[in-house]
Amino acid sequence: MAKTSVPCPNCRQPVIIDLQRLFDLNTNPEAKELLLSGGANAFQCTTCGYQGSYPTPIVYHDPDKELLLTYFPPELHTPVTEQEKTIGPLIKKVMDDLSPEKRKAYLFNPQTMLTQQRLFETILEADGITPEMMKAQQEKLLLLQELANATAERMETLILENDHKIDEELFILLSRLAQASAAANDQQSVHALTHVQEALLEHSSVGKAAALEAAETRAAMTELQELSKTGLTRENLLDLFISHAGNEIRTTAIASMARGGLDYTFFQTLTDRIEASDEAEKPKLEALREKLLVVVEAIDKAVQAQLADSHQLLEELLAADNIEQATREALPRINQSFTDVLNNEVTVAQQANDTEKLEKLVVVVSVLRAASSSGAVLQIIEEMLRLETAEERNELLNQAGDLINDEFTQTLSRLVTQVEEQGDQPDLVEKLKEINREVLRFTMRRNLNNTHKTP
Repeated sequence: MAKTSVPCPNCRQPVIIDLQRLFDLNTNPEAKELLLSGGANAFQCTTCGYQGSYPTPIVYHDPDKELLLTYFPPELHTPVTEQEKTIGPLIKKVMDDLSPEKRKAYLFNPQTMLTQQRLFETILEADGITPEMMKAQQEKLLLLQELANATAERMETLILENDHKIDEELFILLSRLAQASAAANDQQSVHALTHVQEALLEHSSVGKAAALEAAETRAAMTELQELSKTGLTRENLLDLFISHAGNEIRTTAIASMARGGLDYTFFQTLTDRIEASDEAEKPKLEALREKLLVVVEAIDKAVQAQLADSHQLLEELLAADNIEQATREALPRINQSFTDVLNNEVTVAQQANDTEKLEKLVVVVSVLRAASSSGAVLQIIEEMLRLETAEERNELLNQAGDLINDEFTQTLSRLVTQVEEQGDQPDLVEKLKEINREVLRFTMRRNLNNTHKTP
């Protein structure tokens, strides 16, 4: 997207916005979420305060669904001949960005959408979303937009009034909107959506439950780490379960993290404890045993389902025409289960001397390693922003070691430039610049030390 000067629809004064007309899932998998969220081409006039989505021609392309849609806002009053001059180059870019074997007949017959609503409906219908589902999705989007524009006090009131509408789907939608905004470098929207998420976690019923589950999971992890310091045994693991027998969330969290210890010997130890207990304690221990058996069965089924999904995903990636691109697009679906399956397949291919498959697997591994490195870089930068003193940040740089490399400094420099160009977060710009100076000093000292150590 390029910065473009356009007249405000309300006062006609010039406004600078990131104007996006092409939404091509072939080159940007996040394009659909950005368009449907209403976050695309969003602006606020600095003269009159008017805000909204700027009316502009749109070309939408989804190669998997064979959709090529065009939309020209009627309020622009543009003659058809002029519309073709605007839309034509966008369609040409869609064609140019496709490999020859993917250029199919639908590309020569784009569908014209007369209204933006019809554009959105056509996109969603291709995903198998019914009109009823669309209405529910639209209501969630409207609620999120209202929350994002509300003051802190009004936001809390809105959440309480709409608590019955706030569910897991809304949190998923919120997460997708934030990801799409981040991909579009729309930090203002990311900031607003983050505040909405924090408020939902604090004030909504579903949010409170999710926050409680997260807190219990962290507490369970801490307890297991403490036990591990002295040696985690089946006996002290059982004692931990007994101490939380009345806390279903904590019990489930501990079982999930310590599944390997819940084996036949563990349950035999629990049975022995039941037989040795008195009449008051026995029912509680029996209930705990039944609960743990149910939890273990559910965990094992979930693990098997994850493994099956991971195997299927890996097969899809290896069968793709462009494995590297397919893997990058699949990154949101990558988890530890997929990594385990991938590593196992690499080992099997090496043992079988299957060079062809191994070459494909190496492409997947390379993409994952690059993504992991990029994620670690951003995580370090975020941590540095949270730290208050230069001494603390320097210690973090020392701990990061080899991650502080050319990629790190380039990513940090790009981030400084992006935030500075947005012009709405001067404090953040100054802190990022200070961090950038500290990183440069750190790398210079390290390079000098390495030079002196070289014989």
